[in-house]
Amino acid sequence: MASSFDNYQKRKLISSYVSVVISIALVLFLLGCLGLLVINSKKVADHFKEQVVMTIYLNDTAKEVEVNQLKKTLAMADYSKDAIYVSKEEAAELMKAETGEDFMDFVGYNPLQNSIDVYLKADYVTTEKLSEISDNLANKSFIEEIRYDNDLVQLMNNNVKKISFWVLIISGLFTLIAVLLINSSIRLAVYSKRFIIKTMQMVGATKSFIRKPFVWKSIQLGVIGAVIALIGMAFVLYYLDRTFPELELLRNTVMIVGLFVGVFVLGIIITWISTFIATQRFLNLKTDQLYY
Repeated sequence: MASSFDNYQKRKLISSYVSVVISIALVLFLLGCLGLLVINSKKVADHFKEQVVMTIYLNDTAKEVEVNQLKKTLAMADYSKDAIYVSKEEAAELMKAETGEDFMDFVGYNPLQNSIDVYLKADYVTTEKLSEISDNLANKSFIEEIRYDNDLVQLMNNNVKKISFWVLIISGLFTLIAVLLINSSIRLAVYSKRFIIKTMQMVGATKSFIRKPFVWKSIQLGVIGAVIALIGMAFVLYYLDRTFPELELLRNTVMIVGLFVGVFVLGIIITWISTFIATQRFLNLKTDQLYY
C-alpha cells in the first residue's frame, strides 16, 4: 500500500516538474523568437528599402565616355549599393517579356531610353536624401530625367517607424507576461510542497537551509527549459535563414549569440527569483494559513 502511494507521489512530482519545464520552455521560446524579430527587424526593413530603385534616364546624344564615367561615379558613391546600366534594347526585351507582346511591331521604332538603375543603401532611402541625390545628378547635361517612387519611400519609412514602435511595446509586454507565467508555474510547484516546508521549519531547519534545495531544483528546471527553448530557436533561425537567404540572418553572429545567452540566463534568473519569493512566502505563513 505504501509502495503504491510512494509511486503515486513520485508520478505526481515528475508531472509537476514536467509541466514547469514545458511552461518555462514555451515562454522562453516565444520570448526568444520575439527577440530574433527585434534583432532582425532593421535588417528586414533595410532589405525592403534597398529594393527601391532610382532610375536615371540618359539622352540619346550622351557620349559613351560620359556614360562610363557616370557609371563609375555611381558605383563608388557612398549612397549606392549597386548601379546597373540598362540599354534601350535590353529595356525593350524586358518589356516584351513582361507584356508578352513586341510593342515595336506597332510603333515601328524603339522609343525607350538608355538608363542606369541605382539601388541605394537603406540609410539613404528617405525623401530628403533622395531629393538631394537627384538634384546633384540632374546638373549633368546628358541626363534627361531621374525617377523614383517618392510616395512608396514615404509610406515605407512611416510604416517602419510604426512597426518598430509597436514591436518594442509588444516586446516589453511579452517580457512581463513571460516573467508572470514562469513565476506562476514555480509558485504552483512550491505550493504543492508547502506542508513539507512547514514541517522542516517546525523541526528546526533554518530558512536558508529549507530554501536551498527548492531553489537549486528550480534552477535545474530553468536550465532544462532554457535549453529546450534554445534548440527550438535554433531550428526557427535555421529555417528562416534557408527560406530567406537574402536577409543573411546568421551574419550578425554576436547579437544572436548574445540573445541565446540572454534567454538562457533569463530562464535561470526568473526561476531563482520566483522560487525564492514563493518559498519565503510559505516560510512566513502560520500553520493554519497553509490550508487557504
